[in-house]
Amino acid sequence: MTREVKSLNHDQTYLLNTTFETSSAFSGVEKMLFGHAEEEENPEDKPVVFICGKCKLPVGDSMSWDGSDDEPNQIKLKRVSDNVVIGKDTRLHEVNKRSLCLILDLFCRGCQSVLGLIYQSTPKKLDHKRFTFFFNVADIDSYVLGSASQMLAADGPKEQPVTLEYRGIVEQQLKEMKMLIMSLAQRLEEIDTSLQD
Repeated sequence: MTREVKSLNHDQTYLLNTTFETSSAFSGVEKMLFGHAEEEENPEDKPVVFICGKCKLPVGDSMSWDGSDDEPNQIKLKRVSDNVVIGKDTRLHEVNKRSLCLILDLFCRGCQSVLGLIYQSTPKKLDHKRFTFFFNVADIDSYVLGSASQMLAADGPKEQPVTLEYRGIVEQQLKEMKMLIMSLAQRLEEIDTSLQD
């Protein structure tokens, strides 16, 4: 299921797969894939892991990002994981009416579903498509690293993580208690001395 979204310059129309619209965690992926998501509060991009849409095996990540191909709604990666199997049967693929290419399908090792393709032979004007893995956005999902937000509550209300700041506070309190005990011990000694006289 797809919907049309206008880009910022309104010259091109992009198709987005609803897979990338299901949660706010995918807004970084949308930005990376199609370059038109709103600016996030955190300026640095977080790494994205691309996974098979059916069995959820990882197939690649944003460290090998090579762009997107808007017309067939695909992303391009330079490298993929061992979970991607390149098919053995070459077939003809018509990019447009005057451009026939030879392609090989990309399969998921876990569920054998077709994830995309690679161009084995292209006309000269499409040579830039070779040596790249093309994944169909409809057939993959993604996960933004660092997007997890759920945490377990601490066992007790007074329990705090041991941080440098917390450690400094505890050391200061121990120092003050030590000074108080030494002061009390000195005072007791003075009282004991005065009672003996």
